[in-house]
Amino acid sequence: MRGSTEHHVIVGGSAAGVAAALALRDHDFAGKVTVVDAGAELPYERPPLSKALTGAETRFLVPIVPAEVYAERDVDLLLGTRVLALEPARRLVVLDDGRALRADRVLLATGATALLPGVAGVRLPGVLTLRDVRDARDLAGRLGRGGPVVVVGGGFIGLEVAAVAREAGADVTVVEQAPRPLERPLGPDLAGRVTGLHTRRGVRIRTGVSVLEFTGSGEVDGVRLSTGEVLPAAIVVVGVGVHPDTHLAERAGVVCDQGVVVDRQCRTSDPWILAAGDVTCQPNPHLPAPGRVEHWDNAQKQGAVAGAVMAGAVDQEHTGLPYFYSEQFGHTLQMYGRFADGDTFVLREDATDTAFLGFWLRDGRITAAAALDRPKELRTIRPLIETGAPVVAADLSSPDTDLRALVKSAKAFKPLERSLAPGAGAA
Repeated sequence: MRGSTEHHVIVGGSAAGVAAALALRDHDFAGKVTVVDAGAELPYERPPLSKALTGAETRFLVPIVPAEVYAERDVDLLLGTRVLALEPARRLVVLDDGRALRADRVLLATGATALLPGVAGVRLPGVLTLRDVRDARDLAGRLGRGGPVVVVGGGFIGLEVAAVAREAGADVTVVEQAPRPLERPLGPDLAGRVTGLHTRRGVRIRTGVSVLEFTGSGEVDGVRLSTGEVLPAAIVVVGVGVHPDTHLAERAGVVCDQGVVVDRQCRTSDPWILAAGDVTCQPNPHLPAPGRVEHWDNAQKQGAVAGAVMAGAVDQEHTGLPYFYSEQFGHTLQMYGRFADGDTFVLREDATDTAFLGFWLRDGRITAAAALDRPKELRTIRPLIETGAPVVAADLSSPDTDLRALVKSAKAFKPLERSLAPGAGAA
């Protein structure tokens, strides 16, 4: 396939990195493509890590694409290899095995690293995060041995782990500083409904408290809370957020601000370097301001745009509607878009504790929508968010309203080309 001397290097075998490599070939790039990843495994999907921790390892170790695809698309994989530095002046990618790859363009798809609370005992064996397959193997092995589980942080990862652990028969407690888990991404009403899925299954939820320390001598055996109470724990899973892995970009002089700053074509402040995935801070017409969208779907789409741009496609931009899904106790939670403070929440009146559809509105337009076990209806209204077509709250809330008819009436509207918030735009 190679008919060019150009060489593009992708740092990180993540969803964004693999999508970029394949997009380079899809857009007829005829040079050399190399993906460098510190992990030893074939690049794998991250979502199953928190959703399939029990049973055979193959349940959570799912390749992004089969090994033969890299050979078929003439993509070189350098696994178990870490990038130490980028040298823009010399166009070099310095590796930890002593080599330096000359590259015509570089894509950073380094993702994010888990945050850890700055408290005593955080490095005790048994205090875990869940970002890669090594974490998943450790956690799966410990779940198999049993014992009480404490999950610190009631975000999506934390609640998914709590659900899996509880289904495996573990005693589970979730510790969350906010008034309820998931309140920030879902708002109080929907967050309360999702939390109910857990409490009805025996998960204890402790809110409005923080962690003072993790106790134990050889291994963790407890979590001391700000109330003074110590929760017994054979396993602690910390899910309090992530930090974008920007160290290579920063050392190369690339502008970073809550992530590697990129425009809609994934270009950084250095023309030699692009970035995609969880590591980036990017403008998006569906966000109130440039920011990070730390979800699998976004990483794949962003990576595909980056690969196309690296191949020379000047008309490619990432403006996709943010989307995520989460599986908990056999229920699927999905969301399109992002709401902001001041948006009006509207709940479909036929909502129950185990199935719902909710919307957020700003100036008579939908900014976001979330559903539990109502995927068809959520997919139906997606165009309303993408186009910014005007809607009436009463129509959305009534179960008698035909959502498909609302969408048909919005076909005259084109997809949003700018942010709904004043002042937000391309970097």
